[in-house]
Amino acid sequence: MRAEELALVADVYLAARRAAGAAMPPGVHSDVEVRAWVSSWDLTEDDVVGFFDAANRLRGFARLAGAHLEALYVDPAAQGSGVGGTLLDKVKLLRPGGFDLWVFVANSPAQDFYRWRGLVEVERTDGAGNEERAPDLRMAWMSGRPST
Repeated sequence: MRAEELALVADVYLAARRAAGAAMPPGVHSDVEVRAWVSSWDLTEDDVVGFFDAANRLRGFARLAGAHLEALYVDPAAQGSGVGGTLLDKVKLLRPGGFDLWVFVANSPAQDFYRWRGLVEVERTDGAGNEERAPDLRMAWMSGRPST
């Protein structure tokens, strides 16, 4: 991804969170704050990969910071079309030694998505450590595990 594409990333992030409904706790930041946060990502430190369709529209993205998958979001109009799986496959290629991520307990569709693709739960919390104060769990993918 290029810095000038980060505004598109913010659009997908905001749309996907809204479309998730009850599976995603309400955000604690305004759209303006989210856009400023995304635009501040250091693309020399983090790996941000996007999935663009044939019309060059961003349909999803993943952000890796070290061995942590910070975000994987898919445009609601593209969910169920393989975008998320393609992005996760790219993440696995970028981090062949493994990676982890956090997902909200209420977000069972995301948990199912990750489990189906070989990630396992390694920790569960009451949410005291996240901004939303919503229960969450940490999942991990280790190299050498079967992948679908």
